[in-house]
Amino acid sequence: MTLVTPRHLQAGSPYPLGAHFDGLGINFAVFSGNATKIELCIFDATGRREVERLTLPECTDEVWHGYLPDTSPGLVYGYRAYGPYEPQKGHRFNPNKLLLDPYARQLVGQVRWTDALFGYRMHSAKGDLSFDRRDSAAAMPKAVVNEDMPVGKKFPRPRVPWSKTVIYEAHVRGISMMRDGVMPHERGTFAALGHPDFIAHLQKLGVTTVELMPVHAFLQENFLLQRDLRNYWGYSTLGFFAPEPNYLSTGDLNELRMAVRHFHAAGIEVILDVVYNHTCSGSELGPTLSMRGLDNANYYRLLPGEERYYINDTGCGNTVNMSHPRVIQLVLDSLRYWAEAFDIDGFRFDLCTTLGREPTGFDPGSGFFDALMQDPVLSQLKLIAEPWDIGPGGYQLGNHPPRFAEWNDKFRDAVRHFWAGGEGLRGEFAGRMLGSSDLFDHHHRKPWSSVNFIASHDGFTLRDLVSYETKHNEANGENGNDGHNENYSANWGVEGPTDDPEILQLRATVQRSMLTCVFLGQGTPMLLAGDEFHRTQRGNNNAYCQDNEISWVNWKDAATQEGQALISYVARLTAIRRDFPVLQGDRFLHGNTEIEPGLKDVAWFDERATPISVEDWQNPVARALTLQCAGAGNVDAAGNEAGGPDIVLMFFNAGHEPIEFSFPRAEDAHYLLIDSNISDGAVSREACTTASVEVAAHSVQVFANRPCREQS
Repeated sequence: MTLVTPRHLQAGSPYPLGAHFDGLGINFAVFSGNATKIELCIFDATGRREVERLTLPECTDEVWHGYLPDTSPGLVYGYRAYGPYEPQKGHRFNPNKLLLDPYARQLVGQVRWTDALFGYRMHSAKGDLSFDRRDSAAAMPKAVVNEDMPVGKKFPRPRVPWSKTVIYEAHVRGISMMRDGVMPHERGTFAALGHPDFIAHLQKLGVTTVELMPVHAFLQENFLLQRDLRNYWGYSTLGFFAPEPNYLSTGDLNELRMAVRHFHAAGIEVILDVVYNHTCSGSELGPTLSMRGLDNANYYRLLPGEERYYINDTGCGNTVNMSHPRVIQLVLDSLRYWAEAFDIDGFRFDLCTTLGREPTGFDPGSGFFDALMQDPVLSQLKLIAEPWDIGPGGYQLGNHPPRFAEWNDKFRDAVRHFWAGGEGLRGEFAGRMLGSSDLFDHHHRKPWSSVNFIASHDGFTLRDLVSYETKHNEANGENGNDGHNENYSANWGVEGPTDDPEILQLRATVQRSMLTCVFLGQGTPMLLAGDEFHRTQRGNNNAYCQDNEISWVNWKDAATQEGQALISYVARLTAIRRDFPVLQGDRFLHGNTEIEPGLKDVAWFDERATPISVEDWQNPVARALTLQCAGAGNVDAAGNEAGGPDIVLMFFNAGHEPIEFSFPRAEDAHYLLIDSNISDGAVSREACTTASVEVAAHSVQVFANRPCREQS
C-alpha cells in the first residue's frame, strides 16, 4: 500500500547512528552498504498502524540518513530496505518486511509469530530462495525515539578493585518473582532489582558486584512457545540498545537507572552479561527482523563461496561479523550507551571467543579487542570473557587480552571432580586453587583473571551438584538431549530429594567445602544466586526455557534454619577473604619467593605436614592436601604494621574417613577460621594448642596465625 506523505525528510547527518532528538526534530541514521533505498516508516503510538512512509534522502559513507523537523521523542518507527534479493550472494533485501533499527533504544510491541516475518515463502519448494511479498509490520515490534540521558550530576561508581571483587550472578526476573515485600506488578522487573532487602542480603554475603544475565531485548522463539515454554535466560538478542520490555514494570527506562544507583549507593557494582556474538534471527531459514534485511552480507559472517549460508560458530544459526568496522562500531556504541546512560560498571561477554575471531581464526589482537582496549570509557570498566564457542579453535581459556577476566571452567570441573571422589586430581586441584597460573600467568596478568565458580546459570545449582548424578531435563521437552552430560556430580546415596539425615548432612558439608574453594582460592570468586541457601532446579541442568519456579529463586529457602546457616557460612568466607590480603590474589604464588627465612609464599604438604613429592602428586587415590599461603600485610585495625606475615593454612580432606592433619609450623599460633563440617562455619576464636587436628571426611578446615578481625 502506498501512503500519502505530506512531509519530506531533510538531509540530516550520518552521525550519530540511530534516532536522536536535538530539541527541534529527530535525525535518523542507519548503516547499509548494499541497500539501494531505505524508507522510514512512522507508526501511531501503539505501533499498530503505519501513518507515514518517508525515503531517507541521503547516503554518506554507507550510512543512510534524514532529518524530520518538528518531531518529538515518543515517535514510533521502523525501516524498510530495498536492494537485491540474491541469497546465493548473501543479499536478502525484502522491503515487505519491516525492520527494527539496530540502534533502537526502546521498543513497543513484541514479535507475533506469523509466516509474514520470513523473507521467503514458508513451505516453498525453493526454500529460502523464494520471495515473500506479505507485509510483516503487524507482527513486528517497533522502535521508540527517546531523549538522551540528561547531562547532570554523575553518581560515583564503586570501582571495586579486581582483587577485592566478589561476583553474584543473578537473573532480573528470577531474583524477585518469589520475593515477599515486592509489589506484584514489580516482581521480575528492574523496579524490584534494587529492593533494599535484596541489597542488604548482598551486603551480608560480602558481595561487591552483581552480574545480571542478559537484559537486552530478546526474542521468544516460536519452537518454545509451541511447547508452552519461554526463553528465560535471554541469550537471543533482538536489540543491542533496548532493555527487555518485560523487565520494565512501567516502561520507564529510569527503573534500571534507579536500580543501578541503589546498588552504587550500597557500594555494589553492576555488570551486564551481553550477547553480541549472534542475533535472534537464526540461520538462513530464520525470520527477517533487523540486520538480515538491512544488509545481511555485511552484518553476518557468511560461508565463502556459499554466501547463502551462515558461518555458525555460535551454535545459534548465525555469527555477527566482527571483522566489519560498522559492526564493531555498533557493538562499541551499544556498550558505551549502557555504560554512560545507565552507569553500568562492566560486561561479561557471552561466547567472547567469537568476538575475537577474524577470518584467519581467533586473535587476541583482533579489531574488536583493539577497539575495546583503547576506548576511553570501556577500557576502564570490568571486562569478563566467556572464553569459548563451537567454532574452530573455539576454546581460548587464558588467551584473551590482559584487560579481561575469564570464566574458568577448568576450576569448576577440577573442584567438582575432586570433591565428588575423582582420582588422580591432586595436581589439577592444586593448580586451580592457585589461580590457574598455567593459563593466566603471562603478559603481566594477575590471578584475578580467573573467575572461579562451581555453579553458574548454565548447569546444576550447587545443591543439585550434591543431589543428582544425572541431569533431569524432562521439563524442557527435548528428550534429555539438551544440557551437559558430564557434570562431575554425586548424589551421595539417593538420587534427588531425601529425608535421610546422614545424606543431607554429607551433602551440606560437600557444598560448604566447594564454596570454601571458590572464595579462598586465588582468583575472582563468583556465586550463583540462591546457592547461598541451597537453591535447587530439581536436577535440571539447562533451565534456559523454564520461566517458572524451577528457575526462580525461592526466598523461603533463605528463611529456613539450613538456609540461614549457609548464608552465614558464605559471609564468613568473604570476611576471611577481605581480612587476609594473601587470599586476594594480587600476584601469582609459585613457591619461589621467601616471605621470611624458611617461609615461602606458598607450599603444599600432605596430612603429615610432609612436602609433597613428585611421586605423591601422581598418587591417584590420595585424598588429603594441605595448602599454606603466606604474605606480608598483617596489619592492625588502624592499618599499621602489626609485625610478621599472614599465614593461612587449608586442610582438605576429600576422603571418606576423618584424617588427622599436622601443622607444618608447629611453633606458630593457629586460629581456626572456618570449618566446612559445621553448618555455619562458626568456630572458637581461641588459638589451637595441639600439634594436629582431626578433619572430618569431605571437609575443609582453614587456619591462620591470627584470628579474622571481621568475625565475631
